[in-house]
Amino acid sequence: MIQVNHTQIPEKDILAEMQYHPAQSQRDAMLKSAESLIIAELLRQRAKTLGLDIANDGAATSQDDFLEQLLAQEVDIPTASADECEQYYRLNPGRFESSPLVEVSHILLAAAPEDDKARVEAKTLSEALISQLQQGASLAELAKHYSACPSKETGGSLGQINRGQTVPEFERQLFSAEPGLLPHAIESRYGFHVVLIARKVPGQLLPFKAVQQKIAEYLNEKVRRKAVAQYIHTLIVEAEIAGYDFKLSASPLMQ
Repeated sequence: MIQVNHTQIPEKDILAEMQYHPAQSQRDAMLKSAESLIIAELLRQRAKTLGLDIANDGAATSQDDFLEQLLAQEVDIPTASADECEQYYRLNPGRFESSPLVEVSHILLAAAPEDDKARVEAKTLSEALISQLQQGASLAELAKHYSACPSKETGGSLGQINRGQTVPEFERQLFSAEPGLLPHAIESRYGFHVVLIARKVPGQLLPFKAVQQKIAEYLNEKVRRKAVAQYIHTLIVEAEIAGYDFKLSASPLMQ
């Protein structure tokens, strides 16, 4: 039985709450549910102490409603200054680059992920086609004959690609490669791709003014999450909780 400042949290409520906390085991889900309900009860009790008008109808519906009121009244959450945003921009330039562009042609040798035989055959064929290309064969002609991609009608050309336009497993290798014929096929969920990179344009650092607002939003949200965690930590430390042992250092709330 769990009690929060002498207020009981019934087991049935914990079991009902478990549907909102998927976990690797039933025990983990139950612990997460109990923690969530304890925190919700602490917030309700504190709100009541402060005279806030709180509907006591469960964590899922009430906690979000009045948490902002509690924070506004009890927590000082600073906002990021322009200097702080600019410092973050200078220290993290890789986060503010435009996507590189690659001009690509390919031959798709289709093979379903679960078809081991087809994938082995596709890989073997890709090696043979790469060998032919290295000896001067035309990718456009080979694409027309072998490729399962509609791009075979345009010589295998995919045009200019930037990040987010293709599947991740294809992009990871594509954007890390240098221009020219790749010596090995790229494997994806669709099969094996024989790839020729005609041109690669590196990403460019975006101007600070273009990303300042996003940086401010990110930093403000980071500070807000920390403030909420510290506030809840304080409520837990000051509360009398029976039937549940908070390991605060390991709690996701304290991250």
